[in-house]
Amino acid sequence: MSNATSRRRFLKTSTLLGAGGIASAAALNVTSPYMLPEKSQFQENHSFWSADLPSANAPVQCDLEVDVAIIGGGLTGLSSAVYVRKNSTGTSVALLEAARCGNGASGRNGAMLLTLTEDRYMQSSLDPGLDKRIYDLTADNIRRLQGFSAEYGVDPEIDQDGALQVCNTAEQATEARRYCEQARASGLPVEFWDREKTAQAIGTRFYAGAYFDPHSGQVHPGKLVRLFKSAARAEGAQIFDQSPVVHIQEGPQVILTLASGNTVKCKVLILATNAYSSKLGYLRRAASPIFDYVAMTAPLPEALRAQIGWTRRLPFNDCRTEVFYLGLTRDNRVHIGGGPVDYVFNNGLSEPASAPRRFAALRAELSRIYPALANEPFEVTWSGLVDMSLDQRPAVGRMGKHENILYAIGFSGHGVNLTSVFGRILADLVVQKDASWEWLPYLNRLPAYTPNEPFRWAGIQLALGFYRWQDSK
Repeated sequence: MSNATSRRRFLKTSTLLGAGGIASAAALNVTSPYMLPEKSQFQENHSFWSADLPSANAPVQCDLEVDVAIIGGGLTGLSSAVYVRKNSTGTSVALLEAARCGNGASGRNGAMLLTLTEDRYMQSSLDPGLDKRIYDLTADNIRRLQGFSAEYGVDPEIDQDGALQVCNTAEQATEARRYCEQARASGLPVEFWDREKTAQAIGTRFYAGAYFDPHSGQVHPGKLVRLFKSAARAEGAQIFDQSPVVHIQEGPQVILTLASGNTVKCKVLILATNAYSSKLGYLRRAASPIFDYVAMTAPLPEALRAQIGWTRRLPFNDCRTEVFYLGLTRDNRVHIGGGPVDYVFNNGLSEPASAPRRFAALRAELSRIYPALANEPFEVTWSGLVDMSLDQRPAVGRMGKHENILYAIGFSGHGVNLTSVFGRILADLVVQKDASWEWLPYLNRLPAYTPNEPFRWAGIQLALGFYRWQDSK
């Protein structure tokens, strides 16, 4: 689709709008991180998915020394632990989670398993062969998740039956048709669906058409976290919950200091902290933590589900800049997320006061799409943070003077699937298998520079205002 059809593109415009005068205020931009130290806050996960998160492990209670330490108990960190141990059973691994595994975006998301990356989703690049290779990598990863489910005996409710990106306007439908023709010529098995075929699948004529990807799907995020934690423990990784790291001392041997006062020494450190990375003094300029909102109904009576006509149970998202996305669980709950998002000054992590208005927007949108659900109450609502990069491109690689600090960041809404792809890459970097991934354009790079405060906040607010005006037309 065109560059105006994704909310995740607002960051690029936000920099142009908010940092236009940055040259005259360069000193403020440089000194801002020191003048405005960030606060670490970890709000408890109250999402619907959280009921199925794995139970918390005990925190670190003594000093440790391991080969690989991982900070972050989401899908990036847990999958890294699995693959590091699979690569080398002699490599000792300790994973440190500040709250509870799955407390962040991994246990709060919209449950869509998408192929490709955000910068290539519904967009043809200048290298169709590379697009196809990335598509195959990400589609294959969903099959890998299903294989893990069988191997470790945890069912995360993966349905790889496809997903839709629906078109709000006739113009968007024309663009989607054109894209599908180009993509199919490059070997991507995508389809364009007209209004009638779209309505037959999801039960609403609200949309002018859709892009259908047969290899995308959906999952239960809490159970996916459970799968990876079970796998990591089965492979021999040590996992510690309630073990926040407060300081990182770089060197040939990295030394982590925990809030408890204990230390963890390691040869290699993996930062799997995504939207929380800046709280440790790293990757502040690589991504911004953006609040997204989700709501879930109670299970629909079978008669009501039949009435709305969502026969194929395909998840879908629309083409607005601030995109709405919907899914239908196996027990017939409807969840809707997205819409207006928020950024809290200085990479803030506390849910903003605007949250009730955002949930009201979800209610209004669900009623527009499915009028029969207008009186169906939300059983639970929640928010979560997405790590948005300026160029919508993820990044994975090494950093630090000793090149023994590894990172993955900038998933920009595609993290449910991409996190475990990048977990595999991180594990290969641990054992110096960089050559296996040199073809991937996201290796050993950082996302485009995002300015510090106050330019970041001002730019994002200006961009959001512009896009809301644009979406309202």
